[in-house]
Amino acid sequence: MPPKDAAASLTLDIQVIPRSSRASVGPMLGDRLRVAVTSPPVDGAANAAVIEALAAAFGVRRAAVEIVRGERGRRKTVRIAGATRDALARIVGTSSGS
Repeated sequence: MPPKDAAASLTLDIQVIPRSSRASVGPMLGDRLRVAVTSPPVDGAANAAVIEALAAAFGVRRAAVEIVRGERGRRKTVRIAGATRDALARIVGTSSGS
């Protein structure tokens, strides 16, 4: 699903990589944004880490990030209040060189 801007929020599909050696957001994996977290997928730890990583990357509060679909899987859909496509382009652009 391509990212959608609606009422000052951005909804996008992500691919979570749990137990990564370091946390990072980006690059795109097909039509999904890659989000690597160091936490294991146990007791919601990876979901909390995903929310924290996305909030930091988009410069919003953690409460502005909501997992809309896929809470128990690696493929998720998230809604980020206060985020824009420009912010996504910046994140993807800066992460592609890492």
